[in-house]
Amino acid sequence: MGRYLTSTIRMPTAQRGTYNTIMATALSSTSLPRRRLSQGTRHTINGLLFASPWIFGLLAFWIYPTVASAYYSFTKYNGVKNAIWVGFANYIELFTKDGDFVAAVNNTVYFAAVSIPLAIVLAFGLALMLNAKIRGQVVYRTIYFLPTLVPEVALALVWIFIFTPHNGLIAAPFRAFGSRGPCWLTCAAWAKPTLVLLALWIIGQQIILYLAGLQDVPQDLYDAADVDGANFLSKFRNVTLPILTPVIFFHLITSVIGALNFFAIPYIMTGGTGFPANTTLFYSIYLYKTGFQYLEMGYASAMAWLLFMFTLVVTLIIFRSARLWVFYAGGED
Repeated sequence: MGRYLTSTIRMPTAQRGTYNTIMATALSSTSLPRRRLSQGTRHTINGLLFASPWIFGLLAFWIYPTVASAYYSFTKYNGVKNAIWVGFANYIELFTKDGDFVAAVNNTVYFAAVSIPLAIVLAFGLALMLNAKIRGQVVYRTIYFLPTLVPEVALALVWIFIFTPHNGLIAAPFRAFGSRGPCWLTCAAWAKPTLVLLALWIIGQQIILYLAGLQDVPQDLYDAADVDGANFLSKFRNVTLPILTPVIFFHLITSVIGALNFFAIPYIMTGGTGFPANTTLFYSIYLYKTGFQYLEMGYASAMAWLLFMFTLVVTLIIFRSARLWVFYAGGED
């Protein structure tokens, strides 16, 4: 063996290279085959690669800002300097020292409490009328849906022109009778009701939802009610309304979220000033001003999380109560 090793070491360079190549080939031929990934694993990897742009966007533009805002809500932070930890000071100041915060909450709750029930009743009533078999049905449906196609900026500007006291279009009937009419957006008593009227003007999408629900009501139920001698109110109460409760439930949830985030129209109409007397200072407007005009990002983050928690609690209550009044086809709650 020693002589063999010595002879191997003393091989010429060319022979030694050939020998090493042969040995490497022999070893590779006797090595275990490489383990291949399963088809499910390859599909998972490919799916993650294809979804990676969306995953990156989710992490960078949703999850990270959410986590960061939760941290900044406990700090004093202006977006430029380093954040200073202040604990619950922002939340305490909101509830104890900030009068504008209280006004914004009151205005937003008032708007939601008044506009949402009125929108549900009005949209449902208009859908019932537009579902009637009358001449020009398609034209009427189109007319009621058109306001929803107008951009919010243009809609706000048009309503400023319409509701200008003494000179606006809506003041013309009052002038004809020698009256000055309401002061609309220029006085505290009429500012919020005017915005509620505007919100009722853009319910075309909800009307379409109710129309779709009405057309899904089985005709057999109406025929059975006719056989029993039921009148219109009885059929509405016992047939139409129960079957449309899922549509009402959806409308209620989306309306609550939209009312609590009411921003664009009042901001354009009043410039975000809350004029008159802070009656149009809604929560989302005050949050925006706090964060991007006053540069109090930590304070604004605390406001954002309070809004999120309040919206979550209200929607959970509505979902919890749905089992008592929402009925689905087939008798399932």
